[in-house]
Amino acid sequence: MTKEELQSAIRRAVHQVRETCPLVPSITNMVTMSLVANAQLAAGGSAAMINLPDEGETMAAAGSAMYVNLGTMLPVYAETLPRTVRALKVNGHPWVLDPVGIGMGALRMELFRGFRELTPTIVRGNASEIIALANLWQLKTGLLQDGVRGVDATDSVQAAGPAAQALAKWIGGAVAVSGEQDLVTDGETTLLCQGGSELFTKITGAGCSLGGVTAVYAAVADPLVAALTAVQLYNYAGSQAEQLSRGPGSFEMVLRDTIYHAAAEAIAAQPFEQQEEQS
Repeated sequence: MTKEELQSAIRRAVHQVRETCPLVPSITNMVTMSLVANAQLAAGGSAAMINLPDEGETMAAAGSAMYVNLGTMLPVYAETLPRTVRALKVNGHPWVLDPVGIGMGALRMELFRGFRELTPTIVRGNASEIIALANLWQLKTGLLQDGVRGVDATDSVQAAGPAAQALAKWIGGAVAVSGEQDLVTDGETTLLCQGGSELFTKITGAGCSLGGVTAVYAAVADPLVAALTAVQLYNYAGSQAEQLSRGPGSFEMVLRDTIYHAAAEAIAAQPFEQQEEQS
């Protein structure tokens, strides 16, 4: 798609979500559940937080899409996550994987390995998480990871480009890499997005809530458009919220308001450019 076609698709996705209010359940980090749910609601979706295997299967069928974040691990997830993801596949519903915490703990790593075949529709993470997941899935990227420090990246967004493209091709969907600038790719088209705020790094759950909102747009749009729309919304809302807030506390509150009030035209107009193919 051309830039103009992508911008038109962004506007359409924003309007469709607000008109249809898709139900998008989440299995997510307990530290950030409130921010994830409130961001999904502000964007125009409907939220539900789940933990148990039967809940996962039920909501995978009832919802329009789902967000899966492994930031907080519970023993029951050994059963919940595989059953939920299989139910998503059976029902043909898209889902977003956030590989937060990859590299920490045997259960988390076992689940991530299982997702190689139970492929997500969209993967959203920071650069180090994207590189780590591509390496775990043994995709050919030619990259070695500097490392993941807790939930923080130690690699640059640009460095993660080959891993993101390899992941997107493997899953047949899209990958979004968050950082000072954001990268969104479906393996063929790669977009670099500008905006956001330094204050995203001063609150807990900015990336998690972005993942939840990405799943909301995945309910109404193809993977590349869904990932791009969510990134562009956060880049626009983050920059606006920084101007209207006095620090991290007020930023988090104002961010929700700016997501809620963001016009489709303003989101689509947020700067992004197609990355030139490297020979």
